[in-house]
Amino acid sequence: MFESFYQKLETLGIVPVVVLDRVEDAEPLAHALMDAGMASAEVTFRTDCAAACIGAMAKAEPDLCVGAGTVLTTDQLDAAIEAGARFIVSPGFDEEVCRPCIERGIPVLPAAVTPTELIAARKLGLTVTKFFPAAQYGGLGTIQALAAVFGGHRFMPTGGISQANVEEYLACPAIVACGGTWMVKPALFADGDFSRVRDAAEQAMEAVHRVRG
Repeated sequence: MFESFYQKLETLGIVPVVVLDRVEDAEPLAHALMDAGMASAEVTFRTDCAAACIGAMAKAEPDLCVGAGTVLTTDQLDAAIEAGARFIVSPGFDEEVCRPCIERGIPVLPAAVTPTELIAARKLGLTVTKFFPAAQYGGLGTIQALAAVFGGHRFMPTGGISQANVEEYLACPAIVACGGTWMVKPALFADGDFSRVRDAAEQAMEAVHRVRG
């Protein structure tokens, strides 16, 4: 299930986790990421304009794989899909969010950090899940321990990932990609200059290429 998306995720290597307070920032942010070779974005439903930002980013850069993050309810799910989200990410496992995605053929990455949550996700056919918050739940060591038990399962750790440790994470075979905020922090473009986003994203993608070629 969703194998082609998982392959794309592995190629992307890093998925920037985006929080936008203004729709006007969506288009220039999309351009900055694509200019840096970072062809994805997870726009989180932490602000009221999240759905509009998803639509604006997808329109500005059609080749950008734009998804929705922090999806907690079916209402948010419907809004994300209507806006054009190509994948869904949730900070926890909720079958009421996951099952409609599966039925509609939309890749979904719920967070699963315990064996019980992983079993529940795998019963729905999901073989890749988010691992969040990664640092607080033991980071790479916990991921490796879970991967040893759940053969073939892979993770997208988010939370505590940075330029300093992303290569260590990416080198682990159980990790399909990493989520992170360090290259898209609002402070980097608060003045309307997105060049610092582009530069940070370029550095992040250089790390992906060093590890995965």
